[in-house]
Amino acid sequence: MGLLDGKVALITGGARGMGESHVRLFLEEGARVVFGDVLEEEGKALAAETGAAYVRHDVRSPAEWRRAVDTATELHGRLDVLVNNAGILTYGRIQDMEPEDFDRVIDVNLKGTWLGVKSVIDPMKAAGRGAIVNISSIEGFVGAEGLSAYAASKFAVRGLTKSAARELARFKIRVNSVHPGAINTAMAVNPDLMAEVDVEAFVKSMVIKRFAKPVEVSHVVAFLASDRASYCTGSEFTVDGGLLTGAGY
Repeated sequence: MGLLDGKVALITGGARGMGESHVRLFLEEGARVVFGDVLEEEGKALAAETGAAYVRHDVRSPAEWRRAVDTATELHGRLDVLVNNAGILTYGRIQDMEPEDFDRVIDVNLKGTWLGVKSVIDPMKAAGRGAIVNISSIEGFVGAEGLSAYAASKFAVRGLTKSAARELARFKIRVNSVHPGAINTAMAVNPDLMAEVDVEAFVKSMVIKRFAKPVEVSHVVAFLASDRASYCTGSEFTVDGGLLTGAGY
């Protein structure tokens, strides 16, 4: 018996990286999955391999949110879980960053998450309950040089999560945030970022001295999506190998 048997889940940014890991684990745990992404080639390939349903989905677009939600409800008759996973990272010091680059990060990471919460309220109310998992970051707790836009967006996702948890509890909709640390994905090892980071010193600062596999985040996301997390809402879950303990960070 799977952790998510009977659940219908919508996962954003699901074509690669952590999102792909979420899609695969949710399917293994018994969920029926619809996932969105702007990476159409990768999305269609993952759908063909796994049997999950893919929809092109730019999370900045209310119309594409409606299409993604409608796809889930039309295919499976309900929607129980949303994983707001889609996100981008742009490296640049404040003095050097263009305003449009800042806006793009905020639009995807924050507005896209807000639109997701807004878009699933009605179908989750119709289902009688729901679970929303917003993917933030350890940069939602601490600032990082060159990541002002990313950190601002991820700090804001924390606040959005807490407000949504208070608003939606009356409908039995739980909202929590997950804060990954050093995860071995293409976004985390962005060349512009890696050029500015002393990776050896960074690893030495970790309590668990390695980068995580994406599935190690997915297991926490799946728990929060499941009924086993029935008393968790408005909470923050770090998956960071101890980075935020303050030891050398």
